[in-house]
Amino acid sequence: MKIGVLGAGRMAEALVPGWVRAGHEVLIGGRTPAKAEDLAQRVGAKAGTLREAAEFGDAVLLAVLLAGLEETLVAAGGPEGALAGKTIIDCGNAVDLSDFSQITFHGGTSMAEEVARLAPGAHVVKAFNQAHGDVWKKRPLSFDGRPFTVPIAGDEGGKAAARALINDLGAEALDAGDLTQARHLEAMAIIVIRLLFSGYDPMSVFTFTGRGATGQPDSSR
Repeated sequence: MKIGVLGAGRMAEALVPGWVRAGHEVLIGGRTPAKAEDLAQRVGAKAGTLREAAEFGDAVLLAVLLAGLEETLVAAGGPEGALAGKTIIDCGNAVDLSDFSQITFHGGTSMAEEVARLAPGAHVVKAFNQAHGDVWKKRPLSFDGRPFTVPIAGDEGGKAAARALINDLGAEALDAGDLTQARHLEAMAIIVIRLLFSGYDPMSVFTFTGRGATGQPDSSR
């Protein structure tokens, strides 16, 4: 799969190496070209502009903070339809991080829904938003020998690609519903974010129950 990455920060650095190792082609675009080029060289990807990354990817990882969301998607051509028909995996949260003591849900809607507004026609899926970047660097991506479970919410047209990319990291997807459910996933993330800003270990995460061989919840986990 060809993966375009919008953003060259912590989350891109954590997720891209696993996809490169799985055989995917990755092109990283950032608002700071030198930063995107440096990251691409370190993780075995290519670098380009935000628009080039958007056009390159069959799936696109959007890895930016809320403050840079609109600028990034405009530069990538989202409002013009450059991302229409593509899966966008949004790993951000609609929170203002300028004052950790006042971290709250921003504006009553999710960042993922803002992505859908700014990139009409794209298949937006919320994923990877509930843990610090250090968690996603783990290889294998597991806890106590169990695959990490990644809640997703979004457009049905994008979930197959999102599941495949989650599986390629050694994790499992947990379907939390349609795009409106991204609001709840992001609200949950605020709890972890506040803990991290208060000095908790970056590996602090929510854990979710997987399924046993019968398809029913595994009570041993």
